[in-house]
Amino acid sequence: MITHPAFPVEPWSLRATSLDLEVLAQTESLFAVANGHLGWRGNLDEGDPHGLPGSYLSGVYEVRPMPYAEPGYGYPNFGETIINITDGKIVRLLVDDEPFDVRRGHLLKHEQELDLRAGVLRRTVEWRSPAGRTVRVRTTRIASFTQRAIGAVDYRVEPLDGPARVVLQSELVANEPMPEPEADPRAAAVLAEPLVAEENFGHDARVQLIHTTGESGLRVAVGMDHEVSGPHVHVESEWYPDQGRVTIASELAQGEHVRMVKYVAHAWSSRRTAPAMRDEVAGELTLARESGWDGLISEQRTFLDTFWEHADVVVDGDPEVQQAVRFALFHILQASARAEGVAIASKGLTGRGYDGHAFWDTEMFVLPVLTSVYPKAVAHALGWRHSTLPTNRVRARQLGLDGAAFPWRTITGKECSGYWPAGAAAFHVNAAIARAVIGYLRSDGDSEFEHTVALDLLVETARLWRSLGYFDEDGRFRIDGVTGPDEYSALVRNNLYTNLMARENLTAAVAVVERYRDRMPDLGITDEELGGWRTAADRMFLPYDERRGVHPQSSGFTDREVWDFATTPPDHYPLLLHYPYFDLYRKQVVKQADVVLAVQWVPDAFTPEQKARNFAYYERLTVRDSSLSACSQAVVAADVGAMDLAYDYLGETALIDLLDLEHNTSDGLHLASLAGIWLALVQGFGGVRRRRSGLTLRPALPRGIDRLEFGVEAAGCRLRVEVDRTETRYRLVRGDELTIQHDGASVTLRGNEIRVMPTIRPPTGPVVTQPPGREPARRYPGSDGRPAAAY
Repeated sequence: MITHPAFPVEPWSLRATSLDLEVLAQTESLFAVANGHLGWRGNLDEGDPHGLPGSYLSGVYEVRPMPYAEPGYGYPNFGETIINITDGKIVRLLVDDEPFDVRRGHLLKHEQELDLRAGVLRRTVEWRSPAGRTVRVRTTRIASFTQRAIGAVDYRVEPLDGPARVVLQSELVANEPMPEPEADPRAAAVLAEPLVAEENFGHDARVQLIHTTGESGLRVAVGMDHEVSGPHVHVESEWYPDQGRVTIASELAQGEHVRMVKYVAHAWSSRRTAPAMRDEVAGELTLARESGWDGLISEQRTFLDTFWEHADVVVDGDPEVQQAVRFALFHILQASARAEGVAIASKGLTGRGYDGHAFWDTEMFVLPVLTSVYPKAVAHALGWRHSTLPTNRVRARQLGLDGAAFPWRTITGKECSGYWPAGAAAFHVNAAIARAVIGYLRSDGDSEFEHTVALDLLVETARLWRSLGYFDEDGRFRIDGVTGPDEYSALVRNNLYTNLMARENLTAAVAVVERYRDRMPDLGITDEELGGWRTAADRMFLPYDERRGVHPQSSGFTDREVWDFATTPPDHYPLLLHYPYFDLYRKQVVKQADVVLAVQWVPDAFTPEQKARNFAYYERLTVRDSSLSACSQAVVAADVGAMDLAYDYLGETALIDLLDLEHNTSDGLHLASLAGIWLALVQGFGGVRRRRSGLTLRPALPRGIDRLEFGVEAAGCRLRVEVDRTETRYRLVRGDELTIQHDGASVTLRGNEIRVMPTIRPPTGPVVTQPPGREPARRYPGSDGRPAAAY
């Protein structure tokens, strides 16, 4: 999509210079505006046509039954699905009694721009009605970072070829008709009319609607208010159970324009009464009007100026990656900045994909990025996991385990996966949460957080591992019957990634408890229990295939039959949509790079030679049917010196949504893959790792990038790193002193001084192959002389 002429490559915006209705749903996801609390898809202002209507409040969901042909003990009976709440972004337009519809009349110009610095979506349209009258429409849309309940629209209409009677219909619409879901099981469940009307009222240019959800018992209130300017303006309002409308009529001469600023306020609660919600929305609207449109825009720009000062990644030499990484960081911020007290969903607030659920990839991919670019959101996200501990302690007991068993997919903290081999057995979600805690502590040094939230999470996850595993007759600690990150292999013994991450979890839990022994009585921790965690970590069994010289993904994995890639048709990927899991589970075929992921996140568990051999072995088995795979392959390819391949995988990661490589961007963006762009650049080419001993870096650039600049948090300090082909410059921009490791050499930075070190020239990495047809597209001509391929 981004390589289409309608999508020019620009460093600070995503722009579409024409409208293609064939990819309308995809562009709606790309052009979404959100703030972590409120999300508006990039639907056309007039509401029709649309690919997928979408207005979301984080944490607002409906319950749906989960019937089973053969139910079993421990299966969840109900699931949770994000719902499209009352839509307040719709503004319909009539020109001389002709409704503005891009499918009628003549669309002379249509441009949309997501401005990454201003934090707004702009749209400019020139349209000639069937009756021959031409108007220009300019709109700007915002989801405020500073007033999280507020979305707003600036809508302006100007006739271009004579006078016109113009009518604007600003609406609130509940229970919008939704398109039918696709057959793809990854698509969201659709609930018809999830909102039950409770109250509707208004006065002047203000209208409010209050609804409740039928099963989940949530109350949702949405209100709108307006400021209008222009000649001969008439305003009236009306309201009904599922709709509110403010109509603005104006008679315009050529060169005149009418302007409407629409403020939309949102609130939801499972506890508060309708009068309280009514007052809350009224107060939010009053504050927004007090700020005014210019005030909201100014606050948004100030917020983003501060964010980009710390978070920006500069990539010289590859304009596509430059645009993609800023686009990614902006959407990660939009998904998390004001997500206080709720989960960060896998699709953020850009669509209904995956039912709006949060998975392990939030902690494993997104939070490590936020740790360096917006750490406040990490504390909130982990605080939400902490708030679900009571629910997940109960879940652990249900499974016969100690500690807390966190869900595979969820909105509120309850398990919502009906597929137990991937859901109930994917305990590595616990390790992802612990890993995010560890990374945040190494970055921020927040002692209060460590003493409370971090300690509780590390203790309860450690308890689960100790009860889940066992010591065999040789004294080794084994964990059997689990599903690792690679979902093409389930219920295995000693998944390497899971065991390594469990070891990290247990070790970190022991260290934090030792620092805060005063809390041991409160948490019921004894020295005997602490010793049990330490012993389990020390004796963790890590499978290794001596004959092949690689780490099996799990015990016995390398003895399985290899999948017949040669006869697998190209259109049969992803495999899960064309082959039974039974067949996938018994073969050597990898959905996402499981062992490679272990090398990425636990690098000190492997020698350089083991990293290279493991990477080469699993490259030929990995089909990348998961959007999470390419970024990990990029990071580890760079680690082992396969720089051109790492650059190819960076390109795939960068363009997963911008080119709709997974064919489901229409349901929302892949937040973890967006985070993967930053990880591929900073972990991969920056060589950044957060170790117990401190921050280490091994910067090395591929041929397609001339200069890389990024920021990273460490030990309460902020470091700015600039890498070119010969030198790497380190500057401490916050903090008094920080000692880092540059390719094994200790470097101490003080104040605002700059230290210059040589950029690494890694040895050539191993020669690797991928399954036929699953090679990443080339972004740079390889040594074989083949040209770079187009995506």
